[in-house]
Amino acid sequence: MSRRSQLIVGWLLALAVIAGFARLGVWQLQRAVEKQAMLDQAAQVLASRQPLGLDTAADSHSRDGYQWARGSGEFAAGPQWLLDNQQREGRVGVQAYRIFRPDHGMPLLVDLGWLPLPGDRTMPSVERPAGHLTIEGLLSPPPSGGIALGAGMAEQAEGWLMLRVDLAAISDAAGTPLAPRVLRLDPASPLGYERDLALLPNTLPPAKHRGYALQWFGLALAVLATALILTFRTPRRRRRLPNMDTTDE
Repeated sequence: MSRRSQLIVGWLLALAVIAGFARLGVWQLQRAVEKQAMLDQAAQVLASRQPLGLDTAADSHSRDGYQWARGSGEFAAGPQWLLDNQQREGRVGVQAYRIFRPDHGMPLLVDLGWLPLPGDRTMPSVERPAGHLTIEGLLSPPPSGGIALGAGMAEQAEGWLMLRVDLAAISDAAGTPLAPRVLRLDPASPLGYERDLALLPNTLPPAKHRGYALQWFGLALAVLATALILTFRTPRRRRRLPNMDTTDE
């Protein structure tokens, strides 16, 4: 293969790699912007805490947003829902959920807080709060489940163990449609377990996404620099060995 052909093939490969790295960098920047906007919106809601009704959870126009809500109703009899692989202060546990039936609006999933798991991974029992109750908290989209691979939940003795909060699958298993947002119970409420309203406890914050974007752009520049060096490097000429006269005198 001639040097010209080698350069063409090399640059095609280099440009493909550069485009891939740059695309990953742009995606990371987009995720950083999205998460920062989410944090800013939630911060405004938490600062004011002006309550809306629980029926707001079913508003399709706000399904990706955050709102403070309050309402009355009862926790439904039925199974508990445990989200696996949840860490808190370095400890491994589960996030506990139960379905709440408000006086007005669709049933919705309520985050009751975090529970630790023992070494044998025996699932805890989540007591159903009894009676007609008034609850309030942060309406938010269900926690991100990452890439959906395989079944998202499995039936346990007292309920369901989930790898991600799939509201459609939970609705099917519970036999009732659920609102598209989850109520994260106010930490000041006496109901439930350990909890806070941190929005990114098990996912990357915006700063991490920006850092990864910088790495991807750096790799793209490194490939470009390598391609330029290889292109303009002067080829070494083969050194000729001196003629050796081996004829005997």
